[in-house]
Amino acid sequence: MQLSDFDFDLPQSLIAQYPSSKRTESRLLVRSDKFIDSHFSQLSSFLRPNDLLILNDTKVIAARLFGFKESGGKVEVLVERLIDDISALVMIKSSRSPKPGSFITLENNTRLEIVDKHDGMYRVNFEGDTILKTLDQIGHIPLPPYIERGDSEEDTKRYQTVYAKNDGAVAAPTAGLHFDEELLTNLKKEGIDHAFVTLHVGAGTFQPVKVDDIETHKMHSEQFEIDQITVDKIIHTKKKGGRIIAVGTTAVRTLESASQGGELKSQKGDTDIFIYPGFRFQTVDAMITNFHLPKSSLLMLVSAFIGFEEMHQTYRYAIDKEYRFFSYGDAMLLEKKLDF
Repeated sequence: MQLSDFDFDLPQSLIAQYPSSKRTESRLLVRSDKFIDSHFSQLSSFLRPNDLLILNDTKVIAARLFGFKESGGKVEVLVERLIDDISALVMIKSSRSPKPGSFITLENNTRLEIVDKHDGMYRVNFEGDTILKTLDQIGHIPLPPYIERGDSEEDTKRYQTVYAKNDGAVAAPTAGLHFDEELLTNLKKEGIDHAFVTLHVGAGTFQPVKVDDIETHKMHSEQFEIDQITVDKIIHTKKKGGRIIAVGTTAVRTLESASQGGELKSQKGDTDIFIYPGFRFQTVDAMITNFHLPKSSLLMLVSAFIGFEEMHQTYRYAIDKEYRFFSYGDAMLLEKKLDF
């Protein structure tokens, strides 16, 4: 398949710049044998007792930093991955690329030493405080590039799931932004439980695929973890006839990465799994996801899950009905297509 197969025209007015007033007030497009227009607060109407929601409990860090090179030139630093308390992989925007051995001074006078550069990423060491402490002091929420405004105090709370726990993401697992504690509690009362995985979403999630032949695309690598408690819950759910419903493409990628040996296993590591049409899903039965960028790997994942023509049909319907797109946009509930 060619990259152009995953393009579509999206009116700029449908790109959400702000979250809905309440998390569960966002709209929900349900696709099974027909389209149903609903709201996220009504999610339980489309789930069944014994279904299991899989949530990504990664926590977005305030990963955007500003500072100066030794020459005085301004730089913007985006922390992509925490290596340890003082070392990280970062992306740097500046007029000229900094060289290994040079330093960047941040707004609070913390210095970063440029250690080396590989594949467009810099390895840096933070002097003084730990990275997380520095981010807490002067870091900015790394809003996606299509949100055309600076971050605000509201974003500190709303660009984060209510169950966020493990520091490390530079982008939110946005399908989870629609849940609040009340909804999760009510779902559990109705026999719809949830379990957690962790995948630290990287900035590469916003990068469009650039090769014409999509099979030659190389995914960015992200850290993930699934523990035995979650594996056991999934196995138990399947035995009872319940569905495994992944909340977000990151949960899908985690579950399918952990199933690559033919059997779901608890594990921790890196994944660069690329899911596109023709992929055979082993664990996920349904998914909740937001609407994704044209030509993105996430759109290809959705196409693999529900079918290529079905993906385009769904997006045409969403645009016609003026659903809000991308990170702060609305959501859809999709059932896996079985008859490829």
